[in-house]
Amino acid sequence: MLELSERFSFKGHSIAWGAIGDGEPVILIHGFPWSAQAWRNIAPWIARSRKVYFFDMLGCGQSDKGEDQNVTESVQSDLLAALVSHWGLARPQVVGHDFGGLAALRGHFVNGLEYSKLHLINAVAILPSGSPFYAHTAHHEAAFAGLPDYAHEALFQAYIQNAAHYPLREEAVKVYYEPWSGPVGRPAFYRQIAQSDTDHIEQAQKRYKATEFDTHLIWGVRDTFIPVEHGRQLAALVGAKSFTGVPNAAHIVHEDAPEALVGCLLRGM
Repeated sequence: MLELSERFSFKGHSIAWGAIGDGEPVILIHGFPWSAQAWRNIAPWIARSRKVYFFDMLGCGQSDKGEDQNVTESVQSDLLAALVSHWGLARPQVVGHDFGGLAALRGHFVNGLEYSKLHLINAVAILPSGSPFYAHTAHHEAAFAGLPDYAHEALFQAYIQNAAHYPLREEAVKVYYEPWSGPVGRPAFYRQIAQSDTDHIEQAQKRYKATEFDTHLIWGVRDTFIPVEHGRQLAALVGAKSFTGVPNAAHIVHEDAPEALVGCLLRGM
């Protein structure tokens, strides 16, 4: 497990983060409904030659969760920009998965961050985006937030299993479920879904162009959340230097094919 022992104050909220290794900086950004622990089997390998930073997005993992939080995509990219400044990093390498990929893209195209390299993994990045489950939950957030624990746990496990090609290990399910459980975590899960807004994707997508730094895309080709065709379209929009499809991996490549993901990242670094 990754240790997130550091805290950063962002708009009055506590953000959990950690770092391991030495060398050129690399920032790993998780997506939803994951946490920094999505990188627990990836970060130690990258840290053999780099200093690796990781954090839990606002409202996720060990970071603060609360009823009045704004956890939209624009806030998460603002958080990334604030952390880069806090860490004193100039042109770090950035790796983003899912909504973490959108945070990285918004960080550059909206917030003006400069990277040395960018790696995007099954990123939420282009329209159309969203699912019937997201739309339904957004209209009935309070009802979902009030589910009894056993019903919420069953729904959550079904949701994350749909993100994987192979059956998720019990350890992985526990790691991902724990932050979203109980009277604080359960409503936080549905809050993230309800506040998701495609306008934030559209704002970034309108600005996409070939990046001056190398951009690499890695995609689990069995992803049923974001099809591989979207990945190839994104690669063309940002002038990606490479596009690597990972066979027999779905949306959460970290769990389906961690060795392949490590290999792709190290090769691109």
